[in-house]
Parts: sequence; structure tokens; C-alpha cells
Amino acid sequence: MIVVGILLILLSIVLGAFGAHALKDILKEFPEKIVSFETGVRYQMYSGLAFLIIGLNKDKFQFSLNAVFWTWLIGTLFFSVSIYFLAIQSVLGVSLKFLGPFTPLGGLLLIIGWLILLLKFLKQSNPQFPKPNSDTK
Repeated sequence: MIVVGILLILLSIVLGAFGAHALKDILKEFPEKIVSFETGVRYQMYSGLAFLIIGLNKDKFQFSLNAVFWTWLIGTLFFSVSIYFLAIQSVLGVSLKFLGPFTPLGGLLLIIGWLILLLKFLKQSNPQFPKPNSDTK
């Protein structure tokens, strides 16, 4: 998790610099594309920081983080990378609209990963979570 976090952070800094300098000049007629690109960079940075923080504190978790890791990684790649390519498709001279559905799917996977982490953490913190139904026999 730590290496993935560092790589995501490193790449988000590189892509952020690219977006702030080179891409702004190239896409000056399409400011909404720059905003989209920056959104991808921001969420990639958030994910990188989350990977790093969780990775550095993994000994505090008494459960497997595999599901969280994979939903976050795939979610980040789907979300951010699809935004990057959709933002620069005019520069590339190709239509990449087929990538459109990957953005919300990536966002959904990120949400699912956070929910998995929350539920596993709540269960670890309180073994009675969720409370058993006393009516079942």
C-alpha cells in the first residue's frame, strides 16, 4: 500500500504540473477540460494519501485490507485516468468518449472501498456490530 500511495502521489504531482503549465496553454480555449483534468489529479492525490496513511498504520487493523486496496486502486485508475484522457482527447485527435462510463464506475469503486473499510473497522472496534437479531432462532 505504501509504494502504491507514493507512486500515486508522485504521479499526481507530475500530472498537476503538466496540467498547470503545458496543458493550460494547449487547452486555453477549453477551460472546462482543465478543470476536469485537475479533478482527476486531486482525486488521485487523495487516494495516494489514503493509501499512504492506511499503509503506514496497517498494524492497527486486525483485518485484511485486500478488498479496500483493490477497490481503491481500480477505482482511482478508472476515475482519474478516464478523466485525464477525456480532457485531452481533442489534443490526441481521437474520440475517447467510450471512457465516459469508467469515471462514475471508478467513483463508485472508491465509495465501496471506503464503505468496506468503515464496516470492517466498526466490526473490529465492536464485535457486536452489526447487532444480532434477538428474534432469530
